[in-house]
Amino acid sequence: MQLSVDGQAVYAANGGRTHAAGRPLAVLLHGAGMDHCAWALQSRWLAFHGWNVLALDLPGHGASAGAALPTVGAMSAWLIALLDAFPAADVTLIGHSMGALIALETAAAVPDRIRRLVVIGAAAAMPVHPDLLAAAKADDHAAIDMVNLWGHGFRAGLGDSPAPGLWMTGVCARILERAAPGVLHADLAACAAYEGGIAAAARVTAAALVFCGEKDQMTPLKSGRALAAALRRSTLVVAPGAGHMLLAERPDDLLAALARHLGEDATAPA
Repeated sequence: MQLSVDGQAVYAANGGRTHAAGRPLAVLLHGAGMDHCAWALQSRWLAFHGWNVLALDLPGHGASAGAALPTVGAMSAWLIALLDAFPAADVTLIGHSMGALIALETAAAVPDRIRRLVVIGAAAAMPVHPDLLAAAKADDHAAIDMVNLWGHGFRAGLGDSPAPGLWMTGVCARILERAAPGVLHADLAACAAYEGGIAAAARVTAAALVFCGEKDQMTPLKSGRALAAALRRSTLVVAPGAGHMLLAERPDDLLAALARHLGEDATAPA
């Protein structure tokens, strides 16, 4: 579906179901260099279990217009403007990696408007290796290779996808390859510069789920634990052996944890 924020076109996937009045709203925020496609399973499940869904393409990503925003703060301000244009009484923010930082910052900025928070592959700070930043700035494919290598757990390297017929690292590479030049670097630089995570967590009043991979090399488990501890009301769930790309690596475990957090039954038919 097409939306507009500050006069610019924004694309959001609705999970395959038209929005209906009175339903809670789930806003899904992708990670660096990615787009709404990362949420294919989760967006559809939510849409068919009583939720209005906005799986967003951030500015400059996917089918959304504009340039990639330079800071997490700017992304949060953009999201608040979208919520102003698309008001809902019951809002849950769900973010992966960079999207988790945006969700965290937004839940802290407008705590009265966010009922639930889900952060996946998250940490209060997300430093980025200089080699990855340099490769992304040069639009060198090595940046995509590093994201794949450092982002996925061991099983992904064996081609062991939980979804039949899919190739975890290949799908990730294809999404990153179709991003516009400079987008991945802008996103990674925004993550590296963000320093407000712990302070933001202290201001969040929403019930929070922190979903982490045990073997995450990009946002290590110890950092996820620290974020969970800084939140007032949080549940920490750790996926054994998983890396950073949890939407692809542990889709069933993530969906079950998400359903518990939202008070839904993950086994119930749509």
